[in-house]
Amino acid sequence: MSRFFDPADPDFIADPYPTLNALRERGPLHYDDGFGIWLVTRHQDVRAVQLDRRLGRVKDGHARPLDLRPIRELGLEGWEPYYQTERHSLLMLEPPEHTRIRVLINRAFTPRRVRELREPICSIADRLLEALRDRDTIDLLADYAQPYSVRVIATLLGAPVEDTDLMLDWSHAIVKMYELHCTREQAEAAIDASVEFLAWASALITSRRADPKDDLITAMCLAETDDGGLTDAEIASTVILLLNAGHEATVNTMGNGTVAAMNHGRAWERLARREVPPAVAIEEMMRFDPPLQMFERYVLEDGVEVAGTVLPKGERVAVLFGAANRDPRRYEDPDTFRVDRGDSDHITFGAGVHHCIGAPLARLELEIALDRLIDTFPDASLADQPVREDGFAIRGYQSVNLSTGG
Repeated sequence: MSRFFDPADPDFIADPYPTLNALRERGPLHYDDGFGIWLVTRHQDVRAVQLDRRLGRVKDGHARPLDLRPIRELGLEGWEPYYQTERHSLLMLEPPEHTRIRVLINRAFTPRRVRELREPICSIADRLLEALRDRDTIDLLADYAQPYSVRVIATLLGAPVEDTDLMLDWSHAIVKMYELHCTREQAEAAIDASVEFLAWASALITSRRADPKDDLITAMCLAETDDGGLTDAEIASTVILLLNAGHEATVNTMGNGTVAAMNHGRAWERLARREVPPAVAIEEMMRFDPPLQMFERYVLEDGVEVAGTVLPKGERVAVLFGAANRDPRRYEDPDTFRVDRGDSDHITFGAGVHHCIGAPLARLELEIALDRLIDTFPDASLADQPVREDGFAIRGYQSVNLSTGG
């Protein structure tokens, strides 16, 4: 049996890049019969898969229950609430349903709305950091990145800030379903979280339909085309997606990127001296150690060629972001963290119809978060080497303890 890595192996989770690099250099495409999936490793081929409309996130236009790995592999009971969070999620749709919903969301999630968030986001960062200013050590994730990110999403949506701890708990539980080695216990926790998250989102949508506000949920309630508007179920799935994908990616990029900067030469010092703008640095943070390592597709038609191999219709294909983002065919000295590299053509945000809808907001969040952190703690350093979360697809740390240098 061909098994190229063990996603539950602590050594692999701690540093998957030697294994991913070796796999990429062996070839652009490999079949893992343990997981029943083709692995795409090289930048050019990953990009091609992302752009090829003959490969889709789901086989039938939207996710069927058995398309979701934990339901299929664990034989779960009571999975319906989790399925409802995914049924109308943009991540689990293909055209034409994906196109209809994305057009409506784009009408609500406008560039102007993102630009207008700059001042509120700066205020969120400043308030959080002011409360930490006199401390000798902080946990970058629990004390700053997590509350910062979820408050930004709550502000965008128009959700009660006092509910952010609940939103964090629900998000952490549900994203475990995306792992290759999701356990039954994790899946059951995700189902419980889905029940509560859906009820919370539905109540908020009902409130906004009755009493509109100047927020994204209201805008989604009001968005219409000639084909109509968004249903409550579609809005609820979008709310959950924006929180889960946006929050997890922002927090983990902040943690992964800060650790990388502090572990690589003068990178953090150069940031602190303002030799490199935060907007430049965050692109290398996303490339070097991306928060999402894997994204799956299905072959939807006969005769589709991936990395020089024709794959049968129905085959599963996984693009490996960590391998592609360190492809020497695309990047010079890819295993070196160059804080001033500034190359925004990494594949961390995806491409094609599934290009991350929140990419502009994510970049704004990360730029401001890093800028304010540097202003407050320019002499910060790692208090210890952090430990990774138990996961491969979603890559982050359990905590990142910093000595503030005060």
